[in-house]
Amino acid sequence: MKITNAEVFIGGPGKNYVTLKIMTDAGIYGIGDGTLNTRETLPAEYLKEYLIPCLIGMDPRNSEDIWQYFYRGAYFRRGPIAMAAYGAIDMALWDIKGKIAGLPLYQLFGGKSRDGALVYAHAVGNTLDELIDSVAHYVEQGYKAVRLQCGIPDMPEGGYATGKGGDTKHFITEYGALPDQEIWDSEKYLRYMPNVFEKVREIFGPDLKLLHDVHHRLRPREAAAFGKEIEKYNLFWMEDPTPADDQHALRLIRQHTTVPIAIGEVFNSIWDCKTMIEEELLDFIRVSVTYAGGITHVRRIVELAGLHSIRTGFHGAPSHSPISMAAQAHLNAWAPNFGIQEYLVLGTEECDALFPSDHYLDNGLFYVSDAPGLGVDFDETEAKRYSFDRRYHPIVRLEDGTMWNY
Repeated sequence: MKITNAEVFIGGPGKNYVTLKIMTDAGIYGIGDGTLNTRETLPAEYLKEYLIPCLIGMDPRNSEDIWQYFYRGAYFRRGPIAMAAYGAIDMALWDIKGKIAGLPLYQLFGGKSRDGALVYAHAVGNTLDELIDSVAHYVEQGYKAVRLQCGIPDMPEGGYATGKGGDTKHFITEYGALPDQEIWDSEKYLRYMPNVFEKVREIFGPDLKLLHDVHHRLRPREAAAFGKEIEKYNLFWMEDPTPADDQHALRLIRQHTTVPIAIGEVFNSIWDCKTMIEEELLDFIRVSVTYAGGITHVRRIVELAGLHSIRTGFHGAPSHSPISMAAQAHLNAWAPNFGIQEYLVLGTEECDALFPSDHYLDNGLFYVSDAPGLGVDFDETEAKRYSFDRRYHPIVRLEDGTMWNY
């Protein structure tokens, strides 16, 4: 069996999904996701100009060798652009493997460790009352875990990650044609957020799993003190308390608090998280199958984490297409050390038409279908409705104008 051609498509309903389709001389094709949010054209061009020409004529069943060919064969290794491109190829090759075998991917990994995988939704509000309404909405939908993000009083624009006046029940990050600007004040945040957790616990009780994303915005001492302060609210995790650039900061946080720590969505390889896993400085690893190099590489990260009692908590923002989410769903079904999956609802009619599948969500659990391969298809006719539309994340400054961490 040989690879005969491969194409890259950019676009989607409200998103610039980067979809790779690899064709073979056996008539079997595989699809992969190479979406790098707000930088989508970069992995797409890397695929088209440098990687796809090398793929032609290769045996798609040799996915391990192909992964090593691109990773070890590049003098300048890693980075989100390259790893997203490798991730797209690797997903497509695994999709082909599953179709050849007539099996869903989780069977090729070793079978299921669970039927349904726990997911969490994003509950948000510009005010605490709005947040409470958002939490109630997801509880009514059957979710057993929610991430809490709340506007901060007296902080310009109400704080962060609240959708800037959008529908707080179904929050999707808004992107501008040029970067918007948010303002941040750590002291106001640190004073207010414990009250949020206390109120949510008071209303919804001890069983609902509560998560919170600090979004890299605290200094190490601040994060350590914050973690200690919120231990009594029994959070499922505190995500990205400090910038991932300085992993040594986690040692200080660990010395002062037992609150579970989740980190890793900006990591691109096992080398980015190797030290913190081996030193057990985190509780959940948050890598993405797309820009951590695909299924082949992420399985290694999952297995290393499992040796150190660290669970998975894969990134699942709406920038991940249903292809990427399906790849992670198969890993979630298999992984002995599965923890939870971030899940922002993708199921619009337009998205379902572009990426048809039988995967489904029910009562806060995600169930992967038994269709061969990834279990997701790609409709090229639907894809013609969409084109690239450049967008940016916001940028963040302190109140005095100093640039800060998004």
